[in-house]
Amino acid sequence: MNRELSWLDFNRRVLDLARRSDVPVLERLKFIAITSSNLDEFFMVRVGGLERHARADDDAFEMGPDGLELDVLLREVWARATRLVADLSAILDDEVLPALKDKGIRIVGPTVIDEGLTDDALEFYEREVHPCLTPIAIDPAHPFPNLKNGSLNLALRVKNRMPMKKRARFEQPTGELLALVQVPSVLPRFAPFPAAGERFRFLALEGVIKRFVGQLFPGHDILEASPFRVLRASDLDIAEDEAENLLSTIQDELRRRDRGEPVRLDIADDASEELTSQLSELIGVAPRQVVRVRGLVAKAELMKVYGGVKAPDLRDEPFSPAQLRRLRYAPTIFRSIAERDILLQHPYHSFRHVVEFIDQAASDPHVVAIKQTLYRTSGDSPIVRALMRAAEKGKQVTALVELKARFDEANNIAWAMELEESGVHVVYGLIGLKTHCKLLLVTRREGDKLKRYLHLSTGNYNPSTARLYTDLGLFTAEEEITRDAMLLFNVLTGYAELPEMKHLLVAPFTLRRRTLSAIEREIEHKKAGRPAGIVAKMNSLVDGEVIAKLYEASRAGVSIDLIIRGICCLRPGVPGVSENIRVRSILGRFLEHSRIFWWKNGGDDEVFLSSADWMPRNLNRRIEVAFPILDPLMRRKITEDLLPIELADNTFAWVLDENGDYRRMSPPEKEEPLSAQAAFIAMTRKRANSGRTALRPEVPAKPGFSPAVRVAEALQRRHDQR
Repeated sequence: MNRELSWLDFNRRVLDLARRSDVPVLERLKFIAITSSNLDEFFMVRVGGLERHARADDDAFEMGPDGLELDVLLREVWARATRLVADLSAILDDEVLPALKDKGIRIVGPTVIDEGLTDDALEFYEREVHPCLTPIAIDPAHPFPNLKNGSLNLALRVKNRMPMKKRARFEQPTGELLALVQVPSVLPRFAPFPAAGERFRFLALEGVIKRFVGQLFPGHDILEASPFRVLRASDLDIAEDEAENLLSTIQDELRRRDRGEPVRLDIADDASEELTSQLSELIGVAPRQVVRVRGLVAKAELMKVYGGVKAPDLRDEPFSPAQLRRLRYAPTIFRSIAERDILLQHPYHSFRHVVEFIDQAASDPHVVAIKQTLYRTSGDSPIVRALMRAAEKGKQVTALVELKARFDEANNIAWAMELEESGVHVVYGLIGLKTHCKLLLVTRREGDKLKRYLHLSTGNYNPSTARLYTDLGLFTAEEEITRDAMLLFNVLTGYAELPEMKHLLVAPFTLRRRTLSAIEREIEHKKAGRPAGIVAKMNSLVDGEVIAKLYEASRAGVSIDLIIRGICCLRPGVPGVSENIRVRSILGRFLEHSRIFWWKNGGDDEVFLSSADWMPRNLNRRIEVAFPILDPLMRRKITEDLLPIELADNTFAWVLDENGDYRRMSPPEKEEPLSAQAAFIAMTRKRANSGRTALRPEVPAKPGFSPAVRVAEALQRRHDQR
């Protein structure tokens, strides 16, 4: 199946969360904003690339295994995306906003400011807004501006009241002119206004401007005022092997990003054909690239309303990640890691343990060196601050900062420069390859020896997203794995070729080959009558070679369960091809981000965690790492607890069929509803209350008694007690 169309299907599943009555209403608003933001990025990156190929009319576009030609693909992408935009607006205007209003939260859009608000809105306009506005005439002396990517504007048709003989020669006989007013980004998009009888009231800034914009054009009548914005192609085009300085090259490209080729024109659905056609011609977009938007344009900014409303009763029940007693009360985190590997499941386990690891490494006088990869991190990152403190204390600190993390380039450049100023040795990885792996290696002197401690993860070193994304992290002091990590850092910072690794699988060197051979191994086990099976969880499955090998395994009778949150190009359930493959997608309160690969391996289970999805970019063009879970207790936690519960989710899971359609699951009759994320939250709270620690083994399940059933029954008992 085509990856672009599969991505649009994924975003439709995200949008479905905004219409679910069992999701708190503010969370529904959040999913509206997330869907809109996802669509914006999709157009700026993926559709921008497709349109560039269409304009060039060359052979650079490579048809994928799905067989769709470029013109066919573009037509289908635009058709589905336009329907998605329309559905997004309908769900917001007809379902979410009325539900918010019922709870005392009102968002006044750009079309109507009622009489009761006029006086307050006028005072706000004259005090805060008017001084920030600049009317822009569009005429021979004032050419159409190169509007910034994604900026919100008002397009106006105005009419001169002066007699014909006093008008400028370029004016039309009707006296009509085109003008623009940019909605200032320095002001809040949704301005809070006090309101009697309502908990919160917000006015869209463009609505306030539209109501009083006539003050900017004295002597003219406002015939029409319509909000619009332009999305531009935003993927950086960098020839790394030709760049003398990668940092300055990316800085130059970032300045050009806001002025890239236009990809989409969003305009209010009540804009006239005359105004729409004028803008389309001036901006340079084809008719298919014009999207009429009902209600609010640029809905991603509703996330600011979500963040600004203090209404706990309208949000998900608060949840505090648990701290492991084994780490919380240990004299040092190094002693705990040296005793036994530690597996963290975020966001159910606190990311604070990772921050404490780097904090202790920065302060510990016995630590001599710290090496870390950074792909995305938070705005005021405690991780980066700790690296800077460590360097200032004289430790050998190396940070590999990936400058090309999409839409985080500017943030990473700023961190890289601060790190360098504090004495950290900053490198940018290998030419032509993004460094996407997540590694933090600490070397500590203990007696007359040096001992290494390592943290590996499926997710970024970002305390903010660690509360929102599901990821797995591993602390280990195992000699061979930490040695592998040390050798990999030497490759990333120097000119060394990748040596043979004992445990780590590294893309683009060994990960693809070992993944294919692992699938082949399951085929051989099945043929020999030994236990065989694959359970894999990831964000996206796109790679054609891996999919073909999975089809081969299915034909050999290997049972395959795939948990794919986003894009899935594999078609399951096709007789004679993939009838032994099942695909599900889980979406919910948290973003499912972990990558887990469980190979049954003839009864000798192998479990790998990874930073990589099965996509060509991850396997071919990125530095990625897959690492094994060697500790039997940790391995059983994944194979007997985590994955079975996710496979049993019958509330927030979707199942993909052989036609490429997703069906949302619902609990069968007489079966309790089970949400995997809710189950993990309940388990975390139960363990925190009971005082259990990671050192205590799990109670083994009775034969034939699923852990998911235990969780479902425990949740039901908890509900009955309430």
